[in-house]
Amino acid sequence: MSDKKKMAGISKKSKAPAKGPDHSKASDVTAKTGGFAFSKENYRLLLIGLALIFVGFLLMIGGGSDDPNVFSEDIFNFRRMTLAPILILAGYVVEIFAIMKKPKD
Repeated sequence: MSDKKKMAGISKKSKAPAKGPDHSKASDVTAKTGGFAFSKENYRLLLIGLALIFVGFLLMIGGGSDDPNVFSEDIFNFRRMTLAPILILAGYVVEIFAIMKKPKD
């Protein structure tokens, strides 16, 4: 028997069922976390981040003048120009961290 025929015979005999992707790790993760993507700590961090963003926007409110003919310098104070944007950016950083943080086993 030639080598080609032997190889053809071997390949016909050793047909194994096609394997798909291994989903055992994914099922282990859902079994450990109860099926939720986030843990209680992730949700707590998400709420803290939303609160920081909300407070930052609240601090930006105001500073206008009652009389449209008079310019008010209050719009350029520390609270509106520095503190509020820092709080908003910190809130977004906390949100990203809360989304990316893996729940503990």
